[in-house]
Amino acid sequence: MEWEVVIGLENHVQLTTESKIFSGSPIKFGAAANTQASPVDLALPGVLPVMNKQAVDRAIRFGLAVGAKVAPQSVFARKNYFYPDLPKGYQISQFEDPVVIGGALTFGYEKDGEFVTKTVNLTRAHLEEDAGKSLHEDYAGMSGIDLNRAGTPLLEIVSEPEIRSAAEAVAYAKALHSLVMWLGVCDGNMQEGSFRCDVNVSVRPKGQKEFGTRCEIKNLNSFRFIEEAVHVEVRRQIELIEDGGKVVQATRLYDPDRKETREMRSKEDAQDYRYFPDPDLPPLIISDAWIEQVKASMPELPAAMRARFISEYALPEYDALILTASKAMATYFVAVVESAGKDNAKAAANWLMGDVSSTLNREGVDIADAPVSPAQLALMIKRIADGTINNKTAKELFGDMWAARSANDNLVDELIESKGLKQISDTGALEAIVNEVIANNAKSVEQYRAGKEAAINALIGQAMKASRGKANPAQLTELLKAKLAG
Repeated sequence: MEWEVVIGLENHVQLTTESKIFSGSPIKFGAAANTQASPVDLALPGVLPVMNKQAVDRAIRFGLAVGAKVAPQSVFARKNYFYPDLPKGYQISQFEDPVVIGGALTFGYEKDGEFVTKTVNLTRAHLEEDAGKSLHEDYAGMSGIDLNRAGTPLLEIVSEPEIRSAAEAVAYAKALHSLVMWLGVCDGNMQEGSFRCDVNVSVRPKGQKEFGTRCEIKNLNSFRFIEEAVHVEVRRQIELIEDGGKVVQATRLYDPDRKETREMRSKEDAQDYRYFPDPDLPPLIISDAWIEQVKASMPELPAAMRARFISEYALPEYDALILTASKAMATYFVAVVESAGKDNAKAAANWLMGDVSSTLNREGVDIADAPVSPAQLALMIKRIADGTINNKTAKELFGDMWAARSANDNLVDELIESKGLKQISDTGALEAIVNEVIANNAKSVEQYRAGKEAAINALIGQAMKASRGKANPAQLTELLKAKLAG
């Protein structure tokens, strides 16, 4: 039987506020256990929660960015359940009336060797507080509880079940991760728990309209784990069904060491949480004026920037998508083009998507921390365009620039001069090289003159080698063809 995978994601995004969602407690990561939990965070008798306006601002910002409806009135509810790191016995969240309704996220990814785009609709995004953290590793035979995270502001973003593969799930998560960082609503630090993902997975026979029974894989904090967990869970469900079993709705955890998902608990439904409006918090009212104020403070969004790159710089859609995958990459690209000129925009895009990205990935460096500045890369691109150096030499030069880790904007010209990298464009010097290559490669010359045009590539290679890679390739090719035709 052919199976179809159905996936929906729930992402918990920690908001970049200065304090917790309902108290003034700090939210600094790495603080000593239980030093950032106030009586309000623990709901001790006699205390009242107060809404953090910064958290609402960030929810509005996200809603506007994905084309969603920002609810004029939303309600906070108590989600009741017992867990060791939730001592008050309930979590303040939003249920029936979330702050953000609908919206969509468009992203690109590679599928069967081609770059494709997809749009996934969003169900909602709602504000809530985080729970504390159980510590299992530091205590023999017992667990510790750190309540520093209790009350940390979260925006939970829920997608429609429109994702159909692990690759799509990862691409969606990466696009969402990039967007919330772009907007400044989240720092995106997955290792610190700022961006966490719950993946709902089910399978159904190809062509069936009804969804299969879903299982939720909790707290995935890396894109690699998202991909692995989906593959593992899909295989588990298919094998279970094909062996005559039945998938049971449950919450599961992914074990990356064993490459398996394990049941954590049976999946609760809404009625199990006994939601009811929090009596200590009034409805959240968001006026049109508040929305307009947030809209005025928003940066240029990725979709708008992509359209501008295509229209203003004549870039292909693929290039525009890659360059706007992160705000840092887009900012770097714009700075390069402003220095190198619009005529060199495509060359700048090629360098960023090619050598720059591969070097960043190899060394594990973010582009914001790249040792080659936009001004330096722009000057190198200009030196290629004006014929001072060729592309082959530029690759060597880029490596030297990276290794130099210099803030000197004139580094490019200094390296070209000190290393003797200037391109040979003098006709006399090139003619001498061509004559020598023709004399020493009779077989290739004979093949070319006999009609095998590809034979000239071997001659060009020999000529470039003789010039130590510094010959002007266009002039060299033209001169070779003229000599061989004579």
